[in-house]
Amino acid sequence: MVTFDKRFLQRVRIPLGFLFAIVFVIFARPTAMTLIIGAAVAAIGVAIRAWASGHIRKAKVLATSGPYAYTRNPLYVGSFIMGVGFTIAAGVWWLALIFIALFVGIYLPVMRVEANDMRSIFPTDYGDYSAAVPLFVPRLTAWDRSTAKCDFQLYLQYREYRAALGTVIALLALAVKAYYSGNL
Repeated sequence: MVTFDKRFLQRVRIPLGFLFAIVFVIFARPTAMTLIIGAAVAAIGVAIRAWASGHIRKAKVLATSGPYAYTRNPLYVGSFIMGVGFTIAAGVWWLALIFIALFVGIYLPVMRVEANDMRSIFPTDYGDYSAAVPLFVPRLTAWDRSTAKCDFQLYLQYREYRAALGTVIALLALAVKAYYSGNL
């Protein structure tokens, strides 16, 4: 019997994201309007990821402040919103179906594996936190009234600026495609 390595998707999610970005650019039909709207949506995702990275101290302290007071996975929420932005910028509706299928197929299992890891690392705190804060879709109100501030040094430490840089590069690639196809 073949067993599925639960950590496999954790290891391949980033390379698959780059592969999917290439597919996006190949099949995209961007226009000025789709690029503007898509870039604005993607920027929201980048901002959420930046905010989240400034509140997490991986495997040291359970993150419950900032965006972690609304969802247990704000980095993935940010990634999802970035993907929605790229999909809008691409201007091809069926790419949205592929994006959503891949996101759910990859990130939902990854979030579950990571939830089990958090239960192991923070056995006393994670139960209350996970009972009150949704896995993905954010709460409307903050769970924790922590006064912890976003730490820009953590943003740099985790090299989260790469998400912003990747977003700019992907949007530029779509803009170049729009320009050379006469849609810009």
